[in-house]
Amino acid sequence: MNGTGRITILGAGFGALSTVRELRSRGCTAEITLVSPRAELHYLPGIIWIPSGRRTREDLVVPLQRFFERMRVRHVAAEVTGLKDGGRTVLTHTGEELANDALVIATGGRFIKKLPGIEHAITPCEGIAAAEQIRDRLRALSGGAIAVGFAGNPQEPAAVRGGPMFEFLFGIDTQLRQEGRRGQFILTFFNPQREPGKRLGEKAVQGILAEMQRRGIATHLGHKPVRFEAGKVVTEGGEIPADLILFMPGMTGNAWFDATELPRSPGGLIAADAQCRVQGWRHSYVVGDAGSFPGPDWAPKQAHMADLQAACAAQNLIDGLAGRPESATFKTELLCIIDTLTGGKLVWRTPARTVSLPYLRPMHWAKAHFERRYLKQYR
Repeated sequence: MNGTGRITILGAGFGALSTVRELRSRGCTAEITLVSPRAELHYLPGIIWIPSGRRTREDLVVPLQRFFERMRVRHVAAEVTGLKDGGRTVLTHTGEELANDALVIATGGRFIKKLPGIEHAITPCEGIAAAEQIRDRLRALSGGAIAVGFAGNPQEPAAVRGGPMFEFLFGIDTQLRQEGRRGQFILTFFNPQREPGKRLGEKAVQGILAEMQRRGIATHLGHKPVRFEAGKVVTEGGEIPADLILFMPGMTGNAWFDATELPRSPGGLIAADAQCRVQGWRHSYVVGDAGSFPGPDWAPKQAHMADLQAACAAQNLIDGLAGRPESATFKTELLCIIDTLTGGKLVWRTPARTVSLPYLRPMHWAKAHFERRYLKQYR
């Protein structure tokens, strides 16, 4: 029964590629078509090391042709524009329509860029180009003020990615110290919450704030950003001078979702159930940042979570096409290392417990080792 059906996967990020691996590892021999603009994986966790020169674009862009050959995947180079027939047909910008018997949506999320003056800020996790822009701006500055912050989606508490912003903040601080330039800069972290990154757990938040204090990084907490201007961040609580602004807005769904009848969460993501199924849609699944899933309010938007959801979706897809009950679920687990260029803080959270270690040098090496091991399966 594992050899029947046509499967279409949308996206080429962690969730999409993990779904491919999970399907094949479970003996699925069905035809798999993957739709994405390029046959490349961009390893975005590594962009935190681009400003310091420890990573380049070439280090983080992995061509996927050989992986697709090994996994017997047909790649369609296109952008998705919509769906019809209850998900059984995928529409693309080339005009090609792709029919399927099962669909997996793993196209990620989109940042909410509505604040006035947002063009004055760099949004790091938009991709490698953004990290390169940070690198170039840092090189051009002889001194000044740098403001780093993030915010969430008011309608979707889980649709936020704050961890990388702590890494950019601490990484820039370390880089400037190593270059002997830290004394020429004022670093400020801003966030609308008084306890930023609370999803990591109270102990982790306190450790992060203590690290900011230890490094002489100013904080501007508990005030919503109002707008950005050339040279400053304006919040409800005042202004922050800034020659360089790094800001990560909250996340919502892809723009092409609006051209479909996909069920949406209050925050604009695809409404999913505990089995990673699109609510009310047959043989349609969602993994990663594109979905809104049941679970605790601290559920993370991160690659590790996408991998866990991919395993769940793959098993239910196989069972669904075979006419068996779709009963697989995924565990909610936050697992990250908040890197500083010279060390790292391990945070592990499950519904049962939270572990938050102090900043340790081996954690930096562990994060780099994980990157090499993770990318090896796609090279």
